[in-house]
Amino acid sequence: MGNLAATPTVPIPTTGRISAPPLRMPLDNVGVEAMKGGFKEKRGSRPHEAADLLAPRNTPVHAVEGGTIAKLFFSKAGGITIYQFDPAGDLVYYYAHLERYADGLHEGQSVSAGDVIGYVGTSGNAPPNTPHLHFAVFETNDVRQWWKGQAVDPYPLFKGRVKGPG
Repeated sequence: MGNLAATPTVPIPTTGRISAPPLRMPLDNVGVEAMKGGFKEKRGSRPHEAADLLAPRNTPVHAVEGGTIAKLFFSKAGGITIYQFDPAGDLVYYYAHLERYADGLHEGQSVSAGDVIGYVGTSGNAPPNTPHLHFAVFETNDVRQWWKGQAVDPYPLFKGRVKGPG
């Protein structure tokens, strides 16, 4: 695996395909430091590989970068989820435990950074009294499938590259 730096001093382990555009935090009024440490936490016997961003129920969730809505999906663990490709299809942004999708959101839709795509909730296996956004980033393989990829720690990916609210 090669290394690509989000800043001159913060290496991000990837296969080297990730570009370095500015990214937008998925929630307003939540800073990038809220992502720190969540990736390496354990959930039972498995790694978490995501950041949990606490926010009141129905807080708007924004697309972190322009791209395409790859899949709207409901799962027992993630509940109401969104998989979004970056413009090149190299990254998948995963938004989970949503309360609901933004009105009219659909698979194949192009989105811009900052577009509201959903709302914070507790769907799936989230604790019912702890609304939050489970946010993950996956680097796709050469086939670029929304459901397959190598997890990437979102904290160093966002650190030093955040634009706009957040």
